[in-house]
Amino acid sequence: MKIVRAKEMGRIEHLAYEQGASEEQFMLNAGGKITEAIQQFVGRFHLKPRIVLLCGRGNNAGDAYVAGKLLQEGGFTVRAFALSPQEESSPLCQLQSRRFCDGGGEIVYVSAPNQISFDDSTLLIDGILGTGFHGKIEGLFREMILSANQSGLPIVSIDIPSGINGNTGEIGGVAIKAKQTLFLGLPKVGCFLGDAWNYVGEIALLDFGLGAEYIDEAEEEGRLINESLIRSLFPPVVRTRHKYEAGYVVGVGGSPGMPGAPVMTCFAALRSGAGIVRLFHPEGMEGEFASAPCEVIRQGYHPGRVAPILEGMERASATFIGPGLGTSSAAEKTLQRLLPELNKPCVLDAEALTLLAKHEIPLPKKAILTPHQGEMHRLLHAETKLSISELVEKTHRYAEEKRVTVVLKGAPTFIFHPGTSPHVCARGNPGMATAGSGDVLTGILSAFLAQTQDPFQAAILGVYIHALAGEIAAEETTAYCMVATDITAALPQAFKQFA
Repeated sequence: MKIVRAKEMGRIEHLAYEQGASEEQFMLNAGGKITEAIQQFVGRFHLKPRIVLLCGRGNNAGDAYVAGKLLQEGGFTVRAFALSPQEESSPLCQLQSRRFCDGGGEIVYVSAPNQISFDDSTLLIDGILGTGFHGKIEGLFREMILSANQSGLPIVSIDIPSGINGNTGEIGGVAIKAKQTLFLGLPKVGCFLGDAWNYVGEIALLDFGLGAEYIDEAEEEGRLINESLIRSLFPPVVRTRHKYEAGYVVGVGGSPGMPGAPVMTCFAALRSGAGIVRLFHPEGMEGEFASAPCEVIRQGYHPGRVAPILEGMERASATFIGPGLGTSSAAEKTLQRLLPELNKPCVLDAEALTLLAKHEIPLPKKAILTPHQGEMHRLLHAETKLSISELVEKTHRYAEEKRVTVVLKGAPTFIFHPGTSPHVCARGNPGMATAGSGDVLTGILSAFLAQTQDPFQAAILGVYIHALAGEIAAEETTAYCMVATDITAALPQAFKQFA
């Protein structure tokens, strides 16, 4: 699914109008789809059917009025607050507001903040501002957004939460904090950038009838990873396979006092389909690994002596380096000697990334790097903090120049691969921001890399399954109480949705 700039969405819509499409019909289609989404939302959260429309002067408000009229016909109680006089609204907004009133709807034209009251309403529909918004929100628009956010009621936004710049993700001082955002046609890139992601809530995609030829015409900023893509990429399981065909993962990690990270990585790899996992750790740590899962093969190595590691990795399907490795001089020497000789697909994480930022070390082919934003700043040698747009652009360039796949961890997570647009994973839960979550991701990525031999495919699958497992874990533990091993424990339920 393409992700586009708001301006690009407007361009292809106008191209459709020039070739005979009806703007009014698109609005009616959108209103119908919004109605269906609202009915599902109300049913899912067991809300009483009492709706308030929050309307500006543009076509987003027109969409809201169409949905409001249809909801009234379906037995909902619907009223509207309009922030502009009818004569100052777009022609289609005026038309649909009249139809809404003709159908029994009530519109309050707000001239002062004290007129804003949500009484016994159960749900707000945000049609205040559209994707063309930029600048700062002031006056009654600001008061309406603040009142809506402070009401405690769930808000569903049409196309974009009001107050977000659809191109940059910048917030205009205030913005609607939506429980759900209904993208019309294609997702807008601003919703995935910076602080905007805190306002979007759940996302849903609504088809309002724009032809496939116009979607194909659109210049994309990225791609949204969806369930259908995951199904198409999921590696099959054949009845006759043996453990090495399931994937042999060999990793290097751990340092005195830090056995937990590589153990979590290894077990997550096993839980994600790898048939056999071997961990190389510094000699002398045998006692620290005594409680590791018995399925994980452990082998000590002398720091700096990489021949045994390379020999073990030569038999592997995929490798990982970094979890718990530390940044000691011994770890540094091991990495410097190991990476130039490694010719197997590899996931590089944690301290391996810290050391890479300090030294120019040749990277193996089919490498996946998994930095969070701070680690990516160091890899880029950025002297000042970059905006999220700048970071996305520079990370994309880094992946192209280094010929590697980069998983830029965060909310949302971006995946970069040479020759492709950035891919965005919009799944996950805030509780995943916990120590060890990245180590679990490294294990999942390693398993998929072992099974597919394709770093881009492995990155898309691994990031999505990790995020889905995090959502499942949060349902059991809440975002407050989740720990990294809860994500691993939820992997079987995540895999069941595709296996």
